[in-house]
Amino acid sequence: SLFVNPSFTVAVEGLGEAESDGLLAGLHSHCARPEFQIRLRWNRNDVTLWDNRRVQHFAIWDYWPHERCGHRVTVQGDRPFFDPDGDDPPPSPLRVSIGRLA
Repeated sequence: SLFVNPSFTVAVEGLGEAESDGLLAGLHSHCARPEFQIRLRWNRNDVTLWDNRRVQHFAIWDYWPHERCGHRVTVQGDRPFFDPDGDDPPPSPLRVSIGRLA
């Protein structure tokens, strides 16, 4: 996993400013590519969840005149970590129906 976010990642430790800025600009641009995005076709009473440590969330204001309600939920004391000798997590058994996605 690569933890990079234009709102929080301001430099790459060990690189000069120009090199760090260039690398981050490329990473931010790569993360914003449409093929890495999911768009939902919202229906009444739909709910979605995501883990901000694994995905980048960016809300699009495209639901006017409807309202959007969001609630943030966190796990107290849960901190991300990286174990270079650890096993990769198993593949998710969850499958998303492409017909539900825009």
